[in-house]
Amino acid sequence: MGRRSWTRMVAALALSAGALVTTPAAATATGSVTLEATYTSGLENGWALVERYKDDSTGFQAETYPSDGRGDQKGQTRRLFGDVARPHSSRFLLYHAPGWQTGTKTTPVLLVHGANQTADLAWANPNASGAYGCGQASCPTTGLMQHLDGRGYKVFAIGFPHITGDGHYWAEQIHDAVARIRAKTGAAQVDVIGWSKGAFNARMYVSSLRKSWGTAYAGDVRKLILVGGPNKGFDWGYRHGWTHDFAIFPECGGSLNAPAPHSQMVCYALWRNHPELSYEGNAYPGSDDMLYRWDDVYPLPVAEQDWYTTYYGGTGFYTAGRGIQWAIDRGSLVQPLINAGTASSVPVYQLCGNMPDMALLHNEHTGPSDGAVFVASCTATDGIANRAATVTLPLNHLKLGWSSSAMSQLATWLG
Repeated sequence: MGRRSWTRMVAALALSAGALVTTPAAATATGSVTLEATYTSGLENGWALVERYKDDSTGFQAETYPSDGRGDQKGQTRRLFGDVARPHSSRFLLYHAPGWQTGTKTTPVLLVHGANQTADLAWANPNASGAYGCGQASCPTTGLMQHLDGRGYKVFAIGFPHITGDGHYWAEQIHDAVARIRAKTGAAQVDVIGWSKGAFNARMYVSSLRKSWGTAYAGDVRKLILVGGPNKGFDWGYRHGWTHDFAIFPECGGSLNAPAPHSQMVCYALWRNHPELSYEGNAYPGSDDMLYRWDDVYPLPVAEQDWYTTYYGGTGFYTAGRGIQWAIDRGSLVQPLINAGTASSVPVYQLCGNMPDMALLHNEHTGPSDGAVFVASCTATDGIANRAATVTLPLNHLKLGWSSSAMSQLATWLG
């Protein structure tokens, strides 16, 4: 039996059973990817089928999670990872919209979420985390998945094990997902829509920016659409003094799953030390990947506490850290990504926002931005060989994936 026939047979059996199917790995290994489980019942937010895969490459190593659980998988995503809160980096989920087999559009679509998101939150239910997750006080309960599915697209989405994981791992799993989708649908190519960090990592795949064990671009992407993509990186976390620390340091009441620009901070008159929750730790490799300096373009906000030592390093009145250049030198992938260049055969579309009004967050306000990424970064063409179109909408970073104007633009580009 051929690989495609076997894959379809497993999916058909799962759908007819209407339940979880767990298949022996030896029977479903296809190339370097193994199908571990198939879920068809009890799925939330409109998904018809979810599969869990394991990439068998030895390049995938266990990643570090914040010790206090703030980066753990929760809810449906945790269940789909086998009720594992901290899945190994080699695992990933492939979500299928209801029309993944019956959609009338020829080219299937892969949706790639960003940091601190899941396929549910990003694409199927922007209300899954309330205002914090969708960028405004009142959030819709359906998103781009339903919008495209209802218009005849064969829609898939990937879910990652570490929600701020290493970009090389995400890029490799994007390749894996594209290959699985092609095998399922018979399509020669797949359209890829990446949001934020997902945009950056999808671009990594199309640029063949990889480790020695990674997969070079295989010519299997028809269109690459970057939504809120930090194409020239960002310095948001370092640009605003100690502001981000309050949302992160637990002694200050913080619980945000994002890296702090400082390893030390004063909370309630005592110095608190949390390098593991900062850019100096190892729990946020995907954030390190996208750092880039913008201080020569947009001046820093000098009125914000400890602004100078936050950005350039040292000990301020209430904080201490090594500064952004140390973190960039540690492993930013922005310049390597630009140098690698996208494949000229792939038209690249850029959807950007210029409304910095994300609810409950300290928005980027020192230059035109969507609240997180400068417009100049999102619209940058450095290293993009074939830019097809760029559109900037009056939306913040978290609304770019689900607002009606954004979804209409994305559907227009898909054709």
